[in-house]
This record gives sequence, structure tokens and C-alpha cells, in this order.
Amino acid sequence: VNLLAMATDDVVKKGIHSGNIVKAAAVCCGGGGGGRPNMAQAGGKDASKIEQALQKAKEVIQEQL
Repeated sequence: VNLLAMATDDVVKKGIHSGNIVKAAAVCCGGGGGGRPNMAQAGGKDASKIEQALQKAKEVIQEQL
């Protein structure tokens, strides 16, 4: 599983951090990763958990805003 998150400068100013989003999502898939506030990548081993990872990403985004 490869995960990628990108954010524009205006949402980064509002508190979005792409690295934290993909890091949390990757854990759901048995992986890890991270990066900068505006762009980050992560990977995982269990593709069957992709829906759980996407849900976690949504939760993290809501928490950041």
C-alpha cells in the first residue's frame, strides 16, 4: 500500500499536516511514513485495511482543523 497526502499552503496555515495524516493512516495498514506539512508519503503491508486507513485519515484531518 502506498499512501500520499498533499496540502496547499492555505490549508497548511489552518493546521493541516500531511505527514501526520499519512503516518496515522499507514499504521492501519501495518506500515509507517511521514513527511512535510505540504506533502508526505507512507506505505503499508495490508491492502485489506485501506478503507480503515482512509477513515483514519479523515479523522486526523477533522482533528487538525
